[in-house]
Amino acid sequence: MNASLTRRQLFGRASAGIGTAALASLMGEGRAFAAPHYAPKAKRVIYLFMHGGPSQLDLFDHKPGLKKIHGEEMPPSVMGDQRLTGMTSGQKSKPITASIFNFQQHGQSGAWMSELLPNLGRVADEMCIIRSMHTEAINHDPGVTLLQTGHQQPGRPSFGAWASYGLGSENASLPAFVVLISRGSAARPADPLYARLWGSGFLPSNHQGVSFRSSGDPVLYLSNPPGISAASRRDQLDVIQALNRRQLAQQLDPEIETRITQYEMAYRMQSSVPDLISLQSESAATFEAYGPQSRVPGSFAANCLLARRMAESGVRFIQLYHRGWDQHYNLPSDLRLQCGDIDQPCAALISDLKQRGLLDDTLIVWGGEFGRTTYSQGKLEPTNHGRDHHGRCFTMWMAGGGVKPGLQFGETDDFCFNVARDPMHVHDLNATLLHLLGIDHERLTYRAEGRDFRLTDVHGRVMRAVMA
Repeated sequence: MNASLTRRQLFGRASAGIGTAALASLMGEGRAFAAPHYAPKAKRVIYLFMHGGPSQLDLFDHKPGLKKIHGEEMPPSVMGDQRLTGMTSGQKSKPITASIFNFQQHGQSGAWMSELLPNLGRVADEMCIIRSMHTEAINHDPGVTLLQTGHQQPGRPSFGAWASYGLGSENASLPAFVVLISRGSAARPADPLYARLWGSGFLPSNHQGVSFRSSGDPVLYLSNPPGISAASRRDQLDVIQALNRRQLAQQLDPEIETRITQYEMAYRMQSSVPDLISLQSESAATFEAYGPQSRVPGSFAANCLLARRMAESGVRFIQLYHRGWDQHYNLPSDLRLQCGDIDQPCAALISDLKQRGLLDDTLIVWGGEFGRTTYSQGKLEPTNHGRDHHGRCFTMWMAGGGVKPGLQFGETDDFCFNVARDPMHVHDLNATLLHLLGIDHERLTYRAEGRDFRLTDVHGRVMRAVMA
């Protein structure tokens, strides 16, 4: 091979050996990083992300004692040195605000859930509810970025990109990492969702998430333009590939190889994706199970149904974002609307995967970037209030994929303001999710800018108590 390397290219090539190996994933040539470090409990992840921060004490963390002190001031001894957002840090009165929603125990596990989640209550014994999540982040972008990339500042690879890099793809005709976005029913301003949240950061770019649209081509430019046949498209790609391979031989740049594989993936997706997103083969009973919105493209219910189809088809990491959970005001009405969006589809997804024999090796994760405050933001009215961001404690749940069903893990204090038992940090969660996928979070690394990076940075404990 006739290659002329600059000093920069030589060192770049030497440091990118693992990155080059990662390119095999899109070509269906095995795992990108290495064999799993452990026998995996889960083969794939469906991550249901509730963007905005759902209120833990209105949904999963039952605190009936707050009703007795409703309207009283939050004790300084409970709040401690908690960082507050600018929206309530200057608020003179911080009245304790009990949930207005009724709670009920469900299943043999006796899990407490809000009246807003009756369908999830019916599958409570499949769920592992974690009430002791905590994070340092108190604003949306740092919070989402930390949970999804392991760092509050932008630039790191997303969890789905790490999963793609670590495990590769199960289907050579579909991306390993797919993103679906839905808008909630609550009339809330749309907090931004940046593409970097499913980006690959410094990993090879073929590991970034592919965002599917709800109208038109599911992926931009998936269809051939008028006058271009499949045969002529194939001829074009062959010429482009030859040029790229010539450039690769000269520069030895692994991103050129990535470009080649992405062109090939795009070509295969022209036939695989339309079949994947077509719901015509689904039965009336399936649509009924997921709810009436499952027939509406782009809805959360329709995306849950698509997620099940993607899991069946070998997509490794499926990320659903559902907007609208930032209830600073009008919480009683808006939270009811948001739960109406997700309650039935989430329960149906669990039941559907179980009925098809996929739940055991599919890990479902549900949660947002943080929780909400016990005190009211603004004036506490008899039938209306809001809650500010709260990172000191919040609730997430998981199902399938090797987690312990019917478990309620961790506790918060009587005010639902601090973790009282079994804390689980964001890094602990990510370490545990990787472990369930068969990956040691300390060994899944990538060298960039002179150091080894990992999803959990220099933190994280595997929480074995939540594993089956």
